[in-house]
Amino acid sequence: MTTDSLASRDARTWAKRASALKFETRHFIDGAFQDSARASRFPVINPATGEVLTEVPAGSARDIDRAVKSARKAFNSRVWSRMAPRDRAAIISRFADLIEANAESFALLDTLCMGKPISDMLNIDIPQAVMTFRYFAEAIDKIEGAVTATDTAAFHYILREPLGVVGCVVPWNYPLLMSSWKVAPALAAGNTVVLKPAEQSPLSGLLMAQLFAEAGGPPGVFNVVNGLGETAGRALGLHPDVNKIAFTGSTEVGKMMLVYAGQSNMKRVSLECGGKTPQIFLADLEDLDTAVTYAINGIFGNMGEVCNAGSRLLVDKKLHDDFVHRFIEKGRQAYRPGNPLDPGTNMGPLVTAQQQKRVLGYVKKGQAEGARLEFGGDVPGNLGKGSFVNPALFSRVKNSMTIAQEEIFGPVASVIPVNGIDDAIRIANDSIYGLAAAVWTRDLATAHRAVRDLEAGVIWVNCFDHGDMTQPFGGYKQSGQGRDKCFESLLGYTQTKSAWIHLG
Repeated sequence: MTTDSLASRDARTWAKRASALKFETRHFIDGAFQDSARASRFPVINPATGEVLTEVPAGSARDIDRAVKSARKAFNSRVWSRMAPRDRAAIISRFADLIEANAESFALLDTLCMGKPISDMLNIDIPQAVMTFRYFAEAIDKIEGAVTATDTAAFHYILREPLGVVGCVVPWNYPLLMSSWKVAPALAAGNTVVLKPAEQSPLSGLLMAQLFAEAGGPPGVFNVVNGLGETAGRALGLHPDVNKIAFTGSTEVGKMMLVYAGQSNMKRVSLECGGKTPQIFLADLEDLDTAVTYAINGIFGNMGEVCNAGSRLLVDKKLHDDFVHRFIEKGRQAYRPGNPLDPGTNMGPLVTAQQQKRVLGYVKKGQAEGARLEFGGDVPGNLGKGSFVNPALFSRVKNSMTIAQEEIFGPVASVIPVNGIDDAIRIANDSIYGLAAAVWTRDLATAHRAVRDLEAGVIWVNCFDHGDMTQPFGGYKQSGQGRDKCFESLLGYTQTKSAWIHLG
């Protein structure tokens, strides 16, 4: 069942399908669902209602060890790493087809677990996840080595080989999509995988592993262990037989992954640890209404729970007042919290009541430090016990304020006045993060200068959050290291081997 065939469903139909959904919660290890080593479980809560969806086994170090041993056995057997590239590509392509065919289940699982609007699942997450697996399937036989120019007495060539066992630790804001960004290139390169989903959204990863097996993936190649970060995540990071950790999440936990790597086997670590993305709006931009619309979507989309959310709006003083006025006019009603199972809803709840409390705390902090709350930042009164927050806009923000420096991970926008491009670049770079940035200008020289001087891994000019699978996604500074999505990310799951043959 494709996303197109599901587009016409209404909220009542989705609610009925949700009530009939059955949850598989066991770990997926060595090609089959398996019980946890311990009886301990934790609840998965629907953030739209506050009700418990199900309980999931809290995987322990023993479960992680079982999964890693299964992955190591599969890797050492060479059943996957030495499979003919086109055969491996065919399995991953079938896997992508099965994800698309099971769109209903994936849409419901992630919507129920983390509150993402069902329309976002159908229009963004699922199509992009399918695209990710298809892209890396087609890239498998594009991995090339090299023959170097050496002295005639030698023949030297360089091979690229898979690393071994890859541990993937993914966040809750895009459960299916972020898993695909890690798992697809790791598998395509010939590695075996142990996936640890976020405890808030643990269910779609299990379905992924089941479908990989149905697509013909050998046992042990793709394993999933659910659990808490401080136990299962830590055990994966410390495991001496894991060759790489691919992590997306908080900066704090990303730093811990680096420590775990050093304390264990010096495993490779790639990190995507969030950001505080600046959008620079200069006085010569072509269309203010278009720019404001992008600004609204860039911070309120996905409830603001986006690593590269455009939360800092650096607006030239010459158009500042007009920009704020239009943002208020357009943005106050653009995103309205509602039932995420309703296809007409474009803003669901925040992922947990704790996250709701955190975001509301930042709103209070912004007001206490002197920023002006133009609208929102409170709890809707008509949505029951869900963890909803009305989107908020602050003006009169200084870049030194807490709301301008710390990642809120919620729908809170901050307008910061700037005086031209020099001031804008200085303020944009005044952050521990450097994931993404944007600049709006009609001047080509200014645009190129911004691209050169902004300290971020992704720069958009006269747009925001555009891109495709050719685009490296990752950041500078404490936004992390390594890249997702692109061909470069595939190579990041390989290592080189140099062969020097003496010819006599």
